[in-house]
Amino acid sequence: MTKTIGIDDLILKIEKKKNEMKRRCEWGTISQLYIDYHDNEWGVPIHDDRKLFEFLILEGAQAGLSWETVLKKRENYRKAFSDLDPVKVSRYGDKKVEALLGNKGIIRNRLKIASAINNAKRFLEVQKEFGTFDTYIWKFVDGKPINNRFKSMQDLPATTKESDAMSKDLKKRGFKFVGPTICYAHMQATGMVNDHIVGCFRYKEIKAFKDI
Repeated sequence: MTKTIGIDDLILKIEKKKNEMKRRCEWGTISQLYIDYHDNEWGVPIHDDRKLFEFLILEGAQAGLSWETVLKKRENYRKAFSDLDPVKVSRYGDKKVEALLGNKGIIRNRLKIASAINNAKRFLEVQKEFGTFDTYIWKFVDGKPINNRFKSMQDLPATTKESDAMSKDLKKRGFKFVGPTICYAHMQATGMVNDHIVGCFRYKEIKAFKDI
């Protein structure tokens, strides 16, 4: 008996084939989780304070680990850290810290948990001084994304003068886990720099993207 392929199934197969044929940054092909993140989030300019705080916390949690490890735990972080609301996180006390250390869904590192709470407090101080964290953090790239033109992932730097300046200022303000490398990763994730390689299908899309 011949199996009939429905029009919806055919469309899905065509879209899947097109998706497989797209050229991506090398790291964006490692797993489905990376593919989804690369294709939909990485490098999109972000100006929403809540999302900027989320990436600040997640980038700090990544220190010494792979980004994939953090992405796998992302939803758990949102649940464990009050949907990553900086006001609520800034009020966490010892009892909450102990509860977080017992949460298998997140990275159970006391220093990283303490830094998340500390950074929430510092985040609110920056908001009070500048009106928004967005206004403060984007000043390190003069308020607009830097569109690099790298041809391979090997060309990407680990740090830049902008991430060095950001790191230095954040540390001066009391933030933790904000070294130059982490700051540059934050810049890449939040679209302060467009580090998709020029041959990646997302490069031009990100370059023309509307801020969110």
